[in-house]
Amino acid sequence: MASSGYSDLREKLKSMTPHREEINNKFVDGMSNGSSGKARKRKIRESDDDEFEPSDDCAENMEQEASRVKSSILQESIFSPEECALIEEKIDDVVTRGEAGLYREHTVDRAPLRNKYFFGEGYTYGSQLEKRGPGQEKLYRKGEVDEIPSWVHDLVIKRLVSRGVVPEGFVNSAVINDYQPGGCIVSHVDPQHIFARPIVSVSFFSDSALCFGCRFQFKPIRVSEPVFVLPVRRGSVTVLSGYAADDITHCIRPQDIKERRAVIILRKTRPDAPRVDSGSPISASPAERPTLKAKRTHRRATSSAAHRPRVLEMDKEENRHPSNSRSRRHSISSENYWKRGQDSEKPRESSGRKVKMRRH
Repeated sequence: MASSGYSDLREKLKSMTPHREEINNKFVDGMSNGSSGKARKRKIRESDDDEFEPSDDCAENMEQEASRVKSSILQESIFSPEECALIEEKIDDVVTRGEAGLYREHTVDRAPLRNKYFFGEGYTYGSQLEKRGPGQEKLYRKGEVDEIPSWVHDLVIKRLVSRGVVPEGFVNSAVINDYQPGGCIVSHVDPQHIFARPIVSVSFFSDSALCFGCRFQFKPIRVSEPVFVLPVRRGSVTVLSGYAADDITHCIRPQDIKERRAVIILRKTRPDAPRVDSGSPISASPAERPTLKAKRTHRRATSSAAHRPRVLEMDKEENRHPSNSRSRRHSISSENYWKRGQDSEKPRESSGRKVKMRRH
């Protein structure tokens, strides 16, 4: 030991093996300089959350995409707090009638922490589809859902027409989404073969946010970082067209619904939109069928509701089709989603995960 200049074996071993801190520093330097592709892959694999810092090119692309989204959105605060309060009373009346079973069967669609009320026109989606995939949605036949309530015309649509947001006679479909704290709607694009553009929405009860370019994962529910986040205030009107409506998905994240929130979505169906072709009679009117038992959840919302793991309808579908769920683990870009949708009838050789967009 003395001849080698070391008085302690541990010092000799230390000199023969690089210090752990030096290894870590080299690893970090390699990541920052982009010189070690293997190191980058190793870091990604070792991450429990599959998250990593985006490269400069990736960040620049996201900024460009966010700019394109922002440029195709119009937003304006139109309804005063007093007007909001009046409209919110009408929304409560809709909820009460729905729970009492006073609407047609396809007017009300229930999901955990979110109910939908279709008026004027309703359409099949999600688990209602005979063949899954974008482009398979169809309008119900005329009379399958209730007409647009007169208060929606008088208090909302006429106001938007007077402000030049939509032309007279444009709206023939109104949907009310009623969210409880922690509710969400997964990433989707409003079916282009069903609805004309623009897509108009009006927010009530509380402030929230509309996110673009997110990816959802479930069990427990998790949402990737959005490309763009648009704050939506109570009484504000949001108009989507162009890139924001057609070329990127949008969603409502659970963490963005901290209080009860409702949104009225106003759209126009395309004249050539496909309809359900069935030989069965149109659903019975409320007077001809028994009162439906309310399915709405009355679980008390807590401050942690937005982050509580929940079983959504998408999870149930994955359980029913386990062989299909395994092939949906990897993300795909919003730009090529619809291109893939056009080839949905061809055998799928890719193992790319398709973004769940069925519950919208």
